[in-house]
Amino acid sequence: MRVVAKFGGTSLGDGDRVNRAADSISAAVEEGHEVAVVASAMGSTTDFLLDEIQYEANEADRAEIVSMGERTSVRMLKGALSARGVNAVFLEPGRDDWPVITNEHGEVDVEETTRRAKVLAEQMHNDDVVPVITGFLAQDHAGNVTTLGRGGSDTTAVMLGKYMDADEVVIVTDVEGVMTGDPRVVEGARNVGEITVDELRNLSFRGAEVVAPSALTYKGSGMNVRVVHYQHGDIMTGGTNIEGEFENLIDLQEDKLACLTIAGRAIRNRPGILSELSTALADADLNIDAVSSGMDSVTFYLKEEFAEEAETVLHDEVVASETLSSITVDDPFAVIRVTGGELQAEPGIVSRIIAPLADEHINVHDVITSATSVAVFVDWENGEDALQLIQGVFDN
Repeated sequence: MRVVAKFGGTSLGDGDRVNRAADSISAAVEEGHEVAVVASAMGSTTDFLLDEIQYEANEADRAEIVSMGERTSVRMLKGALSARGVNAVFLEPGRDDWPVITNEHGEVDVEETTRRAKVLAEQMHNDDVVPVITGFLAQDHAGNVTTLGRGGSDTTAVMLGKYMDADEVVIVTDVEGVMTGDPRVVEGARNVGEITVDELRNLSFRGAEVVAPSALTYKGSGMNVRVVHYQHGDIMTGGTNIEGEFENLIDLQEDKLACLTIAGRAIRNRPGILSELSTALADADLNIDAVSSGMDSVTFYLKEEFAEEAETVLHDEVVASETLSSITVDDPFAVIRVTGGELQAEPGIVSRIIAPLADEHINVHDVITSATSVAVFVDWENGEDALQLIQGVFDN
């Protein structure tokens, strides 16, 4: 197998952990695998360097300064591998064989990076070389050091895995794969054996620091990505497999939807109210398509054919509650869902999606967002027009 193994700062936090990392890489090489290594700065070196910049440094100087953490890590790891008889070389910006190139906008130059990654893969295959690559860092065409942003080492690893045609990318970190909850907070948290890119990206954008969301956009269906704990000591087994790939879709749901809104005094201060309402619908075997909430209201979207039954169910809840005041039903509505891995990385994306609708005087009834999707609700009669306008946003 061709494997890209990324070691995070914690997994290289001291000499003992560097040795542990080198042992796991050496073992994989001895088993006949082609291994490329991406290394983060040791421990909290990057944060330390940033904190010590007590003056107005320009971007070029800041990039050079923070690069020292990764530059140290690759030398430490290369030395540990050489001591084990592994044919390792370290790569950093400034070398002729450095693979990650950015353009004048600071974005990855896909064509040039792919070309260089292919050359590196050939060296791994033909010369049994183990490249140890600085994560997070890049280089522009003029030779200046640039960076890939927060979580950039993950991005380096998955991106190079894609462009090098790797079979697997292994993210070595300080958690036992993806957990059911934060083990520092929740008792009995356990490893999740598999998780989809969409699920993990939603978790990552909401605070779960497992794999940088920017990295997951490079994952294709033919390449495995796995997260393992550095204490496991084996980069070839264990951890959590990240399944699938992001699909960019703009879709108009075929079914007409009804909008049921329940109003009530200070709903936001009533614990369990959303659970009570959704449970009542579930007990009646009524599926909820979407939910949104306001200061004093909760809105459910269901298929129009079930609106009357749902209204009866929810009305009973209103009558029985001292908090809820009334229920109203409106229909039919259309929903256009925009799904894609890069949505949350694009500032102003919601504005871009709905602006053309406003220009054409199409009223937007509701917008519901997640880390990987935006759902836009409009009157049913405007659904097709809204779909075409939103598609136009992404065609440009």
